[in-house]
Amino acid sequence: MAVNNSLARQDQSMKLSVYLQNDAVKKQINQVVGGKNGTRFISSIVSAVQNTPALQECTSPSIVNAALLGEALNLSPSPQLGQFYMVPFDNKKKGCKEAQFQLGYKGYIQLAKRSGVYKKINVLSIKAGELISYNPLEEELEINLIEDDYVRENTPTIGYYAMFEEVNGYRHSIYWSKQRMLAHAEKYSFAFYKNGGAKSLELLEEGKIPEKDMWKYSSFWFKDFDAMAHKTMLRQLISKWGTMSIDL
Repeated sequence: MAVNNSLARQDQSMKLSVYLQNDAVKKQINQVVGGKNGTRFISSIVSAVQNTPALQECTSPSIVNAALLGEALNLSPSPQLGQFYMVPFDNKKKGCKEAQFQLGYKGYIQLAKRSGVYKKINVLSIKAGELISYNPLEEELEINLIEDDYVRENTPTIGYYAMFEEVNGYRHSIYWSKQRMLAHAEKYSFAFYKNGGAKSLELLEEGKIPEKDMWKYSSFWFKDFDAMAHKTMLRQLISKWGTMSIDL
């Protein structure tokens, strides 16, 4: 089965390469990207697909369209930058897997900065032992940050904090516990819920998932839970309390 899956992904990668050489597709890319950036754009798509096995099962047109949407927002598809992702989902009507554009938390920050509305915006994982108190009515969070970066990075996360301050002086902040974030992920991500949710994430973090079963956990909630949590916090914060514009 593993061999067959590998061959299928290789075949899909070849189909993507052929699809990208189509004159109509090149024209579509040039209309959005233009000039020498077209080569850079194609390379970034190929790299993103190679680094995401589940994406290799998606149709080529959906991959390109998802990437073009990100490009239109002047965001990079590189998973390392975390500005946006191309996420596989099952299109039951068409009977195939398609790639869907999904904005990353760093993409939210980029768009917010470009709007000119925000003076300050931040999102932070809160580690065990750091939270002293949080008053949601007054939006007052008291924490004592671990000073050693290495120790802090290797300390379990217990919650998430996000805040913004607009140029006009208005500010707002929110705090979610990790338990609340896990419940949110299980409710809104079918892939996360279907493959065990919080329990599977704990096993992954402890290195207890066999290598042969890792393909099941392609959801970004499994691959980088904190990054998805940061994006969720910014989306909740800005969409509910921030100033929204057409550009943003």
